[in-house]
Amino acid sequence: MSDADEIDAIRQRKREELLSQAEGESTDGGGSVETPTEPIEIRGKEEFSAVIADHDVVLVDFHAEWCGPCQMLAPVVKAVAAGSPAAVAKVDIDRNRQIAMEYGVRSVPTLLLFADGEQVERLVGMQDRTVLDELITRHAN
Repeated sequence: MSDADEIDAIRQRKREELLSQAEGESTDGGGSVETPTEPIEIRGKEEFSAVIADHDVVLVDFHAEWCGPCQMLAPVVKAVAAGSPAAVAKVDIDRNRQIAMEYGVRSVPTLLLFADGEQVERLVGMQDRTVLDELITRHAN
């Protein structure tokens, strides 16, 4: 990813934060941004790092457009984003190969759960919403 793409991603993230604040959403005072109710599409390493740092618990869905199980998992991931205390991020492995390599993603879908900035869980393959909700609840403060 070029520097210009990373700058655009940062600008977009900041724009979304400002729009959220203008609509009356706020941070909780602990440095953590309010949890979004839609999955966050990751467009680069800096954006990925910012999402992990900004939220207490983050579920990351490493996926690919050509992956059948990823397409089946997409509505589950969207439902988790809408109804859990975790932020949910989606990383397209074809567009973000460096991030996928850094986290050892060798097959898709792979789900990583981060708590307080640290990876705490790894799941590979199709998952049930109940399993994801239980993992998030276990790691949510």
